[in-house]
Amino acid sequence: MTNMQTDPPVQQTPLAALHAALGGRMVPFAGWSLPVQYPAGIIAEHRQCRERAALFDVSHMGQFSLHGPGAAEALETVAVGELAGLRDGRQRYSLFTSDSGGILDDLMVARLGETLHLIVNASRADHDFAHLQAHLPASVPLRRHPDRALLALQGPLAVKALARLCPAAASMTFMAIAALDIAGIACLVTRSGYTGEDGFEISVPGGDAEALARRLLAEPEVAPAGLGARDSLRLEAGLPLWGHDIDELTTPIEAGLTWALGKRRRMAWDFPGAAAIRDQLDNGAPRRLVGLLPEGRAPVRAGTMLVADDGSAAGTVTSGTFSPTCDAPIAMAYLRRDLAGDGVAVSAMLRGKPVPAHVAPLPFVPHRYAR
Repeated sequence: MTNMQTDPPVQQTPLAALHAALGGRMVPFAGWSLPVQYPAGIIAEHRQCRERAALFDVSHMGQFSLHGPGAAEALETVAVGELAGLRDGRQRYSLFTSDSGGILDDLMVARLGETLHLIVNASRADHDFAHLQAHLPASVPLRRHPDRALLALQGPLAVKALARLCPAAASMTFMAIAALDIAGIACLVTRSGYTGEDGFEISVPGGDAEALARRLLAEPEVAPAGLGARDSLRLEAGLPLWGHDIDELTTPIEAGLTWALGKRRRMAWDFPGAAAIRDQLDNGAPRRLVGLLPEGRAPVRAGTMLVADDGSAAGTVTSGTFSPTCDAPIAMAYLRRDLAGDGVAVSAMLRGKPVPAHVAPLPFVPHRYAR
């Protein structure tokens, strides 16, 4: 008898019943069943977030916590950035890096008292937890929180809607974290998100998630949005997605994430992969992640090959879509260093035919965070 391997079952978030009630079209994503869109459609959901407020279920993301006076210092042994200096009530973007300088994952780190709260990518959650277990000292307790859901309320009117249910949320600034009651439900709230808009991410006990989501959706400014709009929004905002624009074979320098390293860490060079990353910082990376504006109306998707004017290989598209805000196709791509300047012309090989494109600064749509 031969052994047959079966894929692990797709997991459901605590909002599965609500997605069904709202008519969400469900798709598998990173091992989870999530709505790619609702009946209004991706473009309407995208515009809802840019103009009003959209509610996303991001409960698939991994939620971890580290506790103790040495937690931040311990985390700095596996992550880049100024984490030991992170103030109480603040959050910071960071990266796990490999010994060769590749990006193992990108994550958010927030401090409340002596506890660090981490949000990691769903596709990397198991890897990241094992990675932390292997490298953190026993004196720093590490916990995973599968019992919690995560909601992202994003858009220029998100604060107006949330403040009705939780007035204290209105006084939070970008990248703040606070323990707040929303409509009587105890939550962890950050003023952040991955759409380029102002908004909040709300960690809530799984058993309370549907009640909270329904309460938020009852506000006149708010409508549900799925993975399709979330992807087009983050691409307009020039925000990289792990597994597409960043991965274990890309470095922070190539990805344009040098700012995430932090000044003190760039003086000590005491994080994994520091030697390789420092070499690229000093001498230049062989390629760079850039914005790309193709001509015409056809979107240029991930995996599309790019060529220079002389016909030589120039790079590869990592993310691409048609932008509802720009009313034009947009993309992110890795290009050779000599071609990575704004305005440089390349061609995207679309179904065997060259489509003219040029390098454009990121983001395509300006960020509107509450600073």
